[in-house]
Amino acid sequence: MKAIVYPPNPDPTQLARAIRRLERDVLRMGALVEQSFRLSHQALFARNLTAAEELPQLDKKIDRFYRQIESDCTAIMTLQAPTAQDLRHLSAFMQLVRDLERIGDYAEDLADIAIKLFPYPPHASLPEIAVMSHHAQAMLATSLVALADLDEAGGRSIQHLDDAVDNAYERLYNTLAFQKDVPGVVEPIVLLALAIRCLERMADHATNIGQRVAYIVTGQRY
Repeated sequence: MKAIVYPPNPDPTQLARAIRRLERDVLRMGALVEQSFRLSHQALFARNLTAAEELPQLDKKIDRFYRQIESDCTAIMTLQAPTAQDLRHLSAFMQLVRDLERIGDYAEDLADIAIKLFPYPPHASLPEIAVMSHHAQAMLATSLVALADLDEAGGRSIQHLDDAVDNAYERLYNTLAFQKDVPGVVEPIVLLALAIRCLERMADHATNIGQRVAYIVTGQRY
């Protein structure tokens, strides 16, 4: 991945090509984030520590995309003459890749939690937490499809999925926080509480991405 170099006074066609290239880079970054989310799911629910070990290297690739896209957006804004619509794209991209980067960070956190949970027997709440994870992954996938298609309705629809994740978080938190007569150490419960918080935040960032897609299309913030 190379930085975009802009000649002085580029023509509008060049600017359009640069923005299309940025969009492709954002989608490539999104694909890496989806992969990191899948690996963290495998680590946590299939007790696959090999998957967990892949996360740090993948997160470095995600961070490189994040820095490069942010730099390219800034370069276009300062060295070219983008239209109001172009600026909507660029500002949304800069915010959107931050959301993607945070999802990648949370995926790495989930992998760390999986490693710490490995010595303990599986908790009874794990199947419900796995469903919560699937919902959050579906939200991320939906948001990226909305971005690829510039689908305003698809971007806004993610809010309904976020409600399901929020409800699951509340149920699971109450289950974990008020569990009585816990045998042995409480570390697994603490770790699972952290895991559901990570998933809830990942879903929030996926919702943000959908809202930024709607902003690109309409110019209105939701």
